[in-house]
Amino acid sequence: MRLRTDHLTSAAACVQHQQKALERMNIKLHDVISSLVGTSGQKVIGAILAGERAPERLLGLCDVQIRQKKAAEVKESLRGTWAEEHLFALQQAVEDWQHFQRQIAACDRQIEAVLHQIHGPACPAPAAGTTPVAVKRPGVNAPQIPGLHGLLVRLCGGKDLTVLPAHTDYSLLQLIAEVGTDLSRWATEKHFTAWLGLAPGSHQSGKRHGSVGRKRNRAGRLFCVMGRSLARSKHIALGGYYRRMAGRRGGLVANIALARKLAEWFWRVMVKGVEYVERGLAQYEEQVLETKRRALQRLAKQLGRVVLPSLAELKAEG
Repeated sequence: MRLRTDHLTSAAACVQHQQKALERMNIKLHDVISSLVGTSGQKVIGAILAGERAPERLLGLCDVQIRQKKAAEVKESLRGTWAEEHLFALQQAVEDWQHFQRQIAACDRQIEAVLHQIHGPACPAPAAGTTPVAVKRPGVNAPQIPGLHGLLVRLCGGKDLTVLPAHTDYSLLQLIAEVGTDLSRWATEKHFTAWLGLAPGSHQSGKRHGSVGRKRNRAGRLFCVMGRSLARSKHIALGGYYRRMAGRRGGLVANIALARKLAEWFWRVMVKGVEYVERGLAQYEEQVLETKRRALQRLAKQLGRVVLPSLAELKAEG
């Protein structure tokens, strides 16, 4: 997994090299389409390297939605100078990017083989009448492994950790690669978050007490990345927690605090089970809603107003 991450970083640098070569030719295609390494972008670049220069014919290689909505912008972005040295640099960057894509695919095949080799016992069948959890859509950089979700569930002893906020199959694969599946090696969740570097350290010398920063390891940084994905969420209580912390202490402290919460829930699921954490999540969501109700009532009282329940609540009460 670490080697695959290195390949992803190198591939991203190759994309920047492609953009640089296009910029030097005054080609602004990457400013018009969403991704230069998508299907449309690679078709256009391939045609440019093959000798095509007409903007109209290059536009015809793009997706139908691009042709319908951005035809004029794409044609204008493809009018530039075609210097030989910049075309050579573009060719080199494309070949490098394709090389790292092959390396990433090879890593995916090796990871799949390892998962099949070390997976745990078969996942127990779901109880009758239960609704299966929808698998979250994988990201662009997620490994292309068929049945990855089922492999991870079996590896975790039948626990589906994607029920937790911000936990996807890709993030779980990265976390398991770093910490394994036996989290009982950490006696408590506080031991686990301290090892990750997400808990503040303390220093005492005589009567003097102070705090020291802890360096976050790879797993701790992964939880921070997952926490940032919840920063703008509107319908999850954790998003509100992040914004409250950011208002008081700043975004960096809020991100670390949110990452610590995610790490605690990850430990609880792996050690105590999904049902234990689901009850805790439900209680936390209800606590946040109750806090909002009290704040709304205080604001209404200050303004001389009265908060009335909705028709749906009145019907539910009787």
